[in-house]
Amino acid sequence: MTLTANLTKNKLVEMYKMMVKIRLFEEKVFELYAQNLVPGTIHLYTGQEAVAVGVCSALRKDDYITSTHRGHGHCIAKGAEIKRVMAEILGKKTGYCKGKGGSMHIADFNIGMLGATAVVGAGIPIAAGAALSIKLRKTGQVVACFFGDGASNQGTFHEGINMAAIWQLPVIFVCENNLYAMGTRQSIAMKIENIADRATAYGIPGVVVDGNDVLAVYEAALSAVERARRDEGPTLIECKTYRHRGHSRVDPAKYRPKEEVEAWLAKDPIKQLRERLLQSTILTEVEIQRIEEEVSTEIEEAVKYSMESPYPAPQEALEDVYA
Repeated sequence: MTLTANLTKNKLVEMYKMMVKIRLFEEKVFELYAQNLVPGTIHLYTGQEAVAVGVCSALRKDDYITSTHRGHGHCIAKGAEIKRVMAEILGKKTGYCKGKGGSMHIADFNIGMLGATAVVGAGIPIAAGAALSIKLRKTGQVVACFFGDGASNQGTFHEGINMAAIWQLPVIFVCENNLYAMGTRQSIAMKIENIADRATAYGIPGVVVDGNDVLAVYEAALSAVERARRDEGPTLIECKTYRHRGHSRVDPAKYRPKEEVEAWLAKDPIKQLRERLLQSTILTEVEIQRIEEEVSTEIEEAVKYSMESPYPAPQEALEDVYA
């Protein structure tokens, strides 16, 4: 990991802080789930923080993102208030969707978060549609579309990217390849090693990056964003990464070899950036500790806010429903 010349010290520190915030947030959600405080299940982003932070750091506030069932990290990286994200996960009225969306369906148009969806690959055509809107309105925005390796075998992947390529839409398609679609290893489901190679079929750039290197992700995303703003069309970025836990809270992930897990844990994205910032004297150990303490306090305040918030009333069940 090399430090990027066009990133200021403040930007690097903010990226590190954001990664720590996502990690500690997810660990707290895991803890609350174990206390039976989270309705439904959860899909944690632990281990993949460099992807969301690297991509969203290359975006403007008015740019859009679409997310997945593993979407807490995307929301936070795009600027969501963690107290409202936490409240939504706990099913509280003060959450982003008034407690009705839960963990897998958080949205906030004010920050460009067009929504997470539990349907695998569903965000791809939504991103293409949003990008078409941008092109017609000539606003100069872009859309970053997050999805996993499993989604790249869905029809929506091929249809959405093909249409975006034909119309030269301003989309950055970000495949977070954590090697497993639930419990199915990539090598079982496809013959190719790099999902980014599929970009060739649509006549767009396909880029493979180390998804645990936030600066490599940022550079690839920034290049794709600049290309999209020049009206040169979409890019497919494949970020090779690894989730630290199972697919969902109830998945022990015993299908993954112990040696593989240990090797990937050793490449923890937060640890990599922390070491680089220390070596470059951008941060000191004391400053890092202060950042972690500040983030921990913010998360505890978010939990308190959420726990004290009311649940939506039964009579509100059919409000905000469109048919």
